[in-house]
Amino acid sequence: MRLTEVTYGSAKAIEGYGPGFFRVVGHVLRGPCLITPWDAGPWGGFDDTASPLTLVDRIDVLFVGTGTSLSHLPPAFREALEAKGIGVEPMASPTACRTYNVLLGEGRRVAVALLPVT
Repeated sequence: MRLTEVTYGSAKAIEGYGPGFFRVVGHVLRGPCLITPWDAGPWGGFDDTASPLTLVDRIDVLFVGTGTSLSHLPPAFREALEAKGIGVEPMASPTACRTYNVLLGEGRRVAVALLPVT
């Protein structure tokens, strides 16, 4: 089997995570965060639809990491994004990090909003 190293170019990949933090391109982000191929910063959680809505026409899907385990998204959050054409996929935050990185490596138009793991 031949292995090849994944490269992301200038895109912001998630390098790691732990209790209360995510590491993106060597920078540690604490608390909920929104990570796109071109930026990474704080996110206000499910009450903050404004930040993800700035990604309209720039991404096709937003992965939403719901923390340590999968949980349902508030309907208002999901509906606000889907009404503007952004697909929303909830999953546990570790799974969301991995999925984001895989699709980022494929050049897909993705972003991830993450609640920290405990």
